[in-house]
Amino acid sequence: MIRALEHSLAAAGRRTLGAVGAAGGITLLLANILRCLARYPVRWKLVAQQLYLIGVKSQFVVLTTGAFVGAVFAAQVHFQFVRVGMQSAVGPTVSVAMCRELGPVFCCLLLAGRVGAAMAAELSSMKNTEQLDALRALGVYPVEYLAVPRFLAMLVSAPILTGLALVVGIACGYLISVPMLGVDGAYYWDNTIRFTGMRDVGIGLSKGFLFGIIIAVISCYKGFNPQPGTAGVGRTTTEAVVISSLAILVSDFFFTFILNSLFLGRA
Repeated sequence: MIRALEHSLAAAGRRTLGAVGAAGGITLLLANILRCLARYPVRWKLVAQQLYLIGVKSQFVVLTTGAFVGAVFAAQVHFQFVRVGMQSAVGPTVSVAMCRELGPVFCCLLLAGRVGAAMAAELSSMKNTEQLDALRALGVYPVEYLAVPRFLAMLVSAPILTGLALVVGIACGYLISVPMLGVDGAYYWDNTIRFTGMRDVGIGLSKGFLFGIIIAVISCYKGFNPQPGTAGVGRTTTEAVVISSLAILVSDFFFTFILNSLFLGRA
């Protein structure tokens, strides 16, 4: 029994140290990326390539998800609000929820699964095949050449994709609520416009921007520090997606309070 307790404590200690070390490594990588932005010229051609891979090729997935999230949420809200005669509140409820929470969270969770996995897999494969060492031998800094373009592309793509998800989700919420469920269209739009402000949109886009930083840095960190072997590439990719998704969900709680206090202070 004592040995089992010792093993459990030792395993918990190793996990804690590993988590602390990973958090420190991610923070140092972010600082390194910012240092490269200040020190080296930006490789705009590589940034444009990553913008296409991250932003353009992710549009279909993000728009489809935003559409059905808005539609399902509008239907569920209507089914509950109709019991108390509050059908006219469906529009602002869907709009505010999409702007503040559902749009940025679902959009960036998809980006973590699609783009973050691709980043981690590509960089970890390059690490295990010693391509990163070859770049260093040629006098090219891997963080500046590989991480910075992906970081910048994610900073641009994540808020734009989040905004597209918001628009499509709100529009599909209208299509479900008004033509299909019989909500009055005039009340729907009037209340939506009245109770949805630029503050709500700003919170959603700000969350998309911050979540984009999380996805890019964590995915690049896992890609630069993979487990050895071809099987390690798969494990590294899985870890990048899981850690990025958990970081998005956990940080969303803190971002909600911080951003609301900031935007309320400006109102």
